Parts: sequence; structure tokens; C-alpha cells
Amino acid sequence: MTTRTITRGDFADLSRRSACRLLAGAATGLASTALFGGRQAFADETCQSPYMPIITGVEEYVYVWTLGVEGMGDGSDKLVTVDTREGSPTFGKPINSVSVGGRHEAHHGGFTSDRRFFWAGGLDDSKIFVFDVVSNPAKPRLSRTIADFVKASGGAAGPHTFYALPGRMMITALSNDKDHGGRTAMVEYTNRGKYLATHWMPTKESAPKLPGIEFADGYGYDVRALPRKNVMLTSSFTGWSNYMMDFGKMLKDEAAMKRFGQTVVLWNLHTRKPRKVFNVPGSPLEIRWAWGARNNYAFTSTALTSKIWLIYEDDKGEWQAKAVADIGDPSKIPLPVDISLSADDRTLWINSFMDGMTRLFDVGDPHRPKAIYEKNIGRQLNMVSQSWDGKRVYFTSSLLANWDKKGEDNEQFLKAYSWDGKELKERFTLDFNKEKLGRSHIMNFGSKALYVS
Repeated sequence: MTTRTITRGDFADLSRRSACRLLAGAATGLASTALFGGRQAFADETCQSPYMPIITGVEEYVYVWTLGVEGMGDGSDKLVTVDTREGSPTFGKPINSVSVGGRHEAHHGGFTSDRRFFWAGGLDDSKIFVFDVVSNPAKPRLSRTIADFVKASGGAAGPHTFYALPGRMMITALSNDKDHGGRTAMVEYTNRGKYLATHWMPTKESAPKLPGIEFADGYGYDVRALPRKNVMLTSSFTGWSNYMMDFGKMLKDEAAMKRFGQTVVLWNLHTRKPRKVFNVPGSPLEIRWAWGARNNYAFTSTALTSKIWLIYEDDKGEWQAKAVADIGDPSKIPLPVDISLSADDRTLWINSFMDGMTRLFDVGDPHRPKAIYEKNIGRQLNMVSQSWDGKRVYFTSSLLANWDKKGEDNEQFLKAYSWDGKELKERFTLDFNKEKLGRSHIMNFGSKALYVS
């Protein structure tokens, strides 16, 4: 057997030629054949960029980007590798951790398009940590730290989403270095870490003739692209001054509660120019495009108003946005956070932080989602990741260091479940507090077999 890594050139070329086929074949594993010569590869969560290899099977590792806690273990943010190989003597256990030194408000991360590196950011000081995951997928190593994100970008702060484009990384920021408010930008880098460009979110002053500009607030949060329609969406959240504030105090601060984004922006993917601003009240968070070759729509959820929103292309070819369902009881502010759309576009998992619930919606008709299942996962809940085949679902607990619950309610975990279409059945629970690892945040899947042909 020979070992071969997927090069940036390999996949960049494939992305240009067959992004549509990748999207169309997500549920059937056709992209696995295209990329790996017919051999079955391994799984990754369905929220990943279409410019990355779409792969099927059973994941071997879960990488958890984890917030350090003062006085707990080494106290540093770290990338933790958890063994998910059934039958392994270390199944469901941490087998490696890479500390980055200090606490930076570890939050989100993502693979480069060639899957050789995992980029992860700190919201507080805007440092970016690049991990080599190809040399030894069971034991990633820190290969580079980017400390000049704010300066290089011209003032964007708080790197949030890391989204793979061919040979490039698109990073959404949450804030800016002038007033620490919500005005922010997307920042583009090469896979090797060279700064390329800053794309500021539109405001009334910057794009006065843009459709929907009257709603523009300049806020940013997530980014996702639909290559075959040449469109990209960004959502909005809040700035540094809010996400570094104690959650209870923020809820009682009238001025702070007004500092939340209310928009989704439609962009031209190729030119990186905004095309339209949608009014989406209640702070829209994660964006997930449908995978089907003819499904021209995406979902997002609003944190403060607990609704599912649909962004879709209508019969006239115009893009629209509308609220299509409630998430739990909005009057109780369950605070929806992460979402995960199945590879067949039929179901949507939605987590809510305050009540620790995950809910599954039937979205076969995207205009009329229906709640079909719910389960309490813990006292607090944030991220959800599901395998491409939909048979395994993973959950983590931490939202932000200053927003997580206190005392006994401050559960910190990675929980793995099997899903048979009717019930979540626990596979393992890893207590991050007990293991002295910290606050578990975003998850990504890995495998040794990914780089072997």
C-alpha cells in the first residue's frame, strides 16, 4: 500500500471542474469515488465546505477545539483528539491534546480545502492557530500561529468561521478594533497563511444602492457558499463588547441587547461583492445550504427569537428570506445555537443552549418544517455534528466562557450517539471537566485512512 496526501492543487482543480457534481453526490458517496479511486473514505460533518472532499463511512477521531479554564489542567486552550473507533481500547477517550498556551476564547475552526491543516481561532485576542493533521491524524501538531490578524485585515477582530475555498481560507470576524462593536468583515488568506483581502460587511454608507440596504448593520458571524449558483451567504451576531460580557449581566443590559445583528447578506461568490441584504430579526447564526443539485435554499436559526429562517431562490430567480417555523417555545428564549442539515436535505438538527435540548425537524418541504423529535442532551448545549450517513450524531456543550452556566449547570462534555431514525442512543460521554481538559466547543472529524490510497 502506498501513502499519498491530497494536494492543494489536486482538490482546487477538482473544485473548479466538479463542485456541482460534488454537491449532487453528497448523499450517495459519488464524491468518495471521484477523490479516492473507488475506495470508501471516512466521514465528516455535513456543515463542511463543498470545496473539501465529501467522504462517507465511519470517523476514527473527533477533534475538539477546547477553551482553557484557569486552574484546570494546564489552563490553556487546546485541540483535543478523541478516539471514536469502535472496539478500540481507548474508544470514547482523549488520546491527544495540543495546548496553544494561554486562553484566547477558543471558538470555531475548519480544515483547509486539501484537508492537510486545521485552522482555529481565538475570539478574544484574534490569534489563529494552524494545526498539521496530515502528518499524524491521531496526533495533530501546532505548525503555525498567526498573530497579526487585526493588523493585516485593517481592523477586523475576533476570527469566527473558517471556511474552505479552493486553496484559500475565508474567515468571518465578529468585531473590529476601533469600538469592539459588531461592525466587521470577512478576511481571506491562502492555505499557507498569507493575507489576501478584507471584505467589509455592507452598511448604509458603504453600499447605498444595494437592495435591502436599509436593513444593513455591518455585522457578521457565519459564511457558507453555493458554488453552482455563484452565491455566498453571511449571517450576523454581535461584537467583542458583548461576547466578553457575563451572560446574565448582558441580558439585563438594555444597551447591550440592542447590539445584535439582524441581517443575512447575499454575496456574489466570485467577485466577493454583496448583492442583497435580508432583514432577519433575532440574530441569525449558523447557515446551512441544502446539498441537492436542484435545492436552491439554505437554513439559519435566530438566537433571540427562536425561529428557523429559509433563504431561497423563488420561481423568478430572485432570492428571498422568510421565517418558516418556531424552535421550541420562543417566549422561554431557549437560545438556538448550532444546526446540522442531513446530507439528503430531509432533516435538520437544532440545538438550544438554555434548555440543553436538541430538536429534529422534518424539512422535506423547506417552507414548512415540522418538529418530529427532541431530546435533552445536558444542562447546556451548543454544537452538533452528524456523520454523512446520518447514523451518528455528536454534541458539545460550551458556548462562550462568559456565557456558559455556573456551578453544577456548567457541564462540559462530548457526547456521541447513534441515530436509527427514531431515537438517539448514547455511544459514549466524555466529561471534559473530569478529564481537566476545559470547555468543549467545536468538533471536526478525522481519519488516518483519508490520506492513504
